[in-house]
Amino acid sequence: MYTCNGKIKMRRLGVHVSIAGGSYLSFERAKELGCTSMQIFSHNPRGWFSSKISHDEAEKFRQYSKTSGIEPVFIHASYLINLSSPDNKTRERSIELLAYELHTADLLGIDYVVLHPGKAVGQDKKTAIKKASEALSFTARLGKYKSGILLENTAGQRGDISASIQDIAEIAGAAPAGLTGLIRGICFDTCHAYAAGYDIVNAEGLSKLKDETVKYLSPLKIKLIHLNDAKKGFSSGVDRHEHIGEGSIGIEGFKKILSFPFFRDIPLILETPKLSEEDDKGNLKKVWTILKETG
Repeated sequence: MYTCNGKIKMRRLGVHVSIAGGSYLSFERAKELGCTSMQIFSHNPRGWFSSKISHDEAEKFRQYSKTSGIEPVFIHASYLINLSSPDNKTRERSIELLAYELHTADLLGIDYVVLHPGKAVGQDKKTAIKKASEALSFTARLGKYKSGILLENTAGQRGDISASIQDIAEIAGAAPAGLTGLIRGICFDTCHAYAAGYDIVNAEGLSKLKDETVKYLSPLKIKLIHLNDAKKGFSSGVDRHEHIGEGSIGIEGFKKILSFPFFRDIPLILETPKLSEEDDKGNLKKVWTILKETG
């Protein structure tokens, strides 16, 4: 919550929150931090499969969701998923796990699952993108989901297939489920974009990003921003998040990002390093301060 022109405004801002002890307990943790939005894993992200969430737990989650004032909530899909893997078994397991994530989102009443589409792993990018698109189409046929996928941009590390807006557009557009189906929008990560060569710390770079997004992705829109500083420099191709203001994007860079009209009112989720709850509190405080200053 912040004041702008004498009026109280509520920006949806949160962090990735633990579901330890029950997914519904994430709401209490988020509320203690002062979050107005949050992101969770639906299960242990290091394992391929997890038992189905019970009816009782799902009901508790939905009740907390109605009364907490924390919305929207996002599920981040497991990092094990690689829809473009050259290994058929890995690809099949990835599709099954993504379907599980979507079914869980439906059970919990969550609208969006954030997904890193995959890595080429020795293939040429065009082949890998085609495989990811086909996998998304197959996933769409496995069930009738109320929830949908937000494709996340990546940092441009070796094998990345979604480091540019054009890459994401190709993944989405090549899938018959594409623009009007399972894929509902984009999750834009600031660290990943900066590392991939998007100069988002100045007006010219932000305008270029906007132009590319409108040109290549419409009617898809950015539905979530992962607000992370970058440990490495511009166009480094390295996915290493840093505390807000302590990386190469810096406080002044975030002032430009958060005051950019194209990003206004889009929910913000921090995935900054966390050794203790104080880390989240400190990073959230910095962002609320920037929001107050930029209005």
